[in-house]
Amino acid sequence: MEPVNANKVDLTLSGEEFFHLYGRKKKVAIATLGCRVNQYETEAMAEKFIGEEYELVNFRQYADVYVINTCTVTNMGDKKSRQMIHRAKRRNSSAIIAVVGCYSQIAPDEVSKIEGVDVVLGTKNKGDILHWVNRAFRDEEKIVEVNDILKNRTFEDLNISEYQNRTRAFLKIQDGCNRFCSYCLIPFARGPVCSKEPDKIIEEVKKLEINNFKEIVLSGIHIASYGLDINENWNLIRILEEIDKIKGIDRVRIGSIDPKFFTEDIINRMANLTKLCPHFHLSLQSGCNSTLKRMNRKYTTSEYEEIVYKLRESIKNVSITTDIIVGFPGETEEEFCETYNFLNKIALSKIHVFKYSRREGTKAANMEDQIDGKIKDERSIRIIKLNEKLENKFMNRFLGNNMNVLYEQKVPGEKICYEGYTPNYIKIIAETVKGENLEGKILSTKLESLKEGYISGKIKSFM
Repeated sequence: MEPVNANKVDLTLSGEEFFHLYGRKKKVAIATLGCRVNQYETEAMAEKFIGEEYELVNFRQYADVYVINTCTVTNMGDKKSRQMIHRAKRRNSSAIIAVVGCYSQIAPDEVSKIEGVDVVLGTKNKGDILHWVNRAFRDEEKIVEVNDILKNRTFEDLNISEYQNRTRAFLKIQDGCNRFCSYCLIPFARGPVCSKEPDKIIEEVKKLEINNFKEIVLSGIHIASYGLDINENWNLIRILEEIDKIKGIDRVRIGSIDPKFFTEDIINRMANLTKLCPHFHLSLQSGCNSTLKRMNRKYTTSEYEEIVYKLRESIKNVSITTDIIVGFPGETEEEFCETYNFLNKIALSKIHVFKYSRREGTKAANMEDQIDGKIKDERSIRIIKLNEKLENKFMNRFLGNNMNVLYEQKVPGEKICYEGYTPNYIKIIAETVKGENLEGKILSTKLESLKEGYISGKIKSFM
């Protein structure tokens, strides 16, 4: 049966009225690009639509409304955002297409000119997404509602009560960044630091516990800055200590974090937490001090190295991962080799590699000695190969051990297998004993053999 065409239906009707008139629920599909903050905000928007009797469908399916939650960290993020817009247009040329997030915040005029776009919102007002979608359909006019984010001083509290993912929940506790690294547009897309009120964080964690979530991931744009704007007595470590007291939640993770957050006092306090997962993503970006200075990063390689060793001394089985940008303007072969040798020396458990992406509006875009694309490719390959060696070395340390694994989803294939993660974020795939559904269960698992990018495990017992 051919779906009802969106230009023949009134999406401003209530869910009950729409169903009575057209015999089906309104459908919405949401595509999410970028970081965990975007994932959280997508959950919040989905809840708004579901609350108004929309059916949430896969982005590959027909829908009455398509929402693209965009990313602008790199030029590739912009490109992927545009591709998702075009795909939505092809799937239903009459659908309402709403584009929100960092790309539309930075380039609202550019986004609004893309064929098929009806609503353009920035990184705020996502909680009002349904209002703007209904208005666009009712008035049959394009809506561009993007405010000056640099003037924002208020955390947008989206309040999620139901999550689509049933194993781990992302909890946004902070927005914005005051650092202005020379390559980064994010401060211009997200504005200054804004923090969620502590009591609201604790309240939301308790709701997650009631809904049987085993793990929560605290996320933010610059999560190390949590509390700077609300009260000098509140910071990230205090939030972690408060969450540690809540019964029922088994695991807490934190998103990517500035290495300078880790003072000796904070590391000692973290070591006493029972629920904090021993996995920290410490953004490095370069292992060369000259490059770090041009990037406007606020630490040196020796400071970073000291933090890594302190974490390893204080927290058992800790995994430390990082990001590296290759081909930053002015990066000589000697500077790149400094980075390579530094990474080889400190032997982190995983390295995410990015080729420098020139972003208009940043200081780095106007720097001399922009690096040729072929050189970026070659340097990226070298770091990727180093990562494979270091990642395997890290995972090998745990072979033969029994570790608790939170199983998240079924793996496609003939055998009934599930994948999940240890507390220190090693990916495990294990076959079920009797075909049980393991989603959301934490199980003691023996780590048996190293595969490509994961460890094959054998389930020992249920918790």
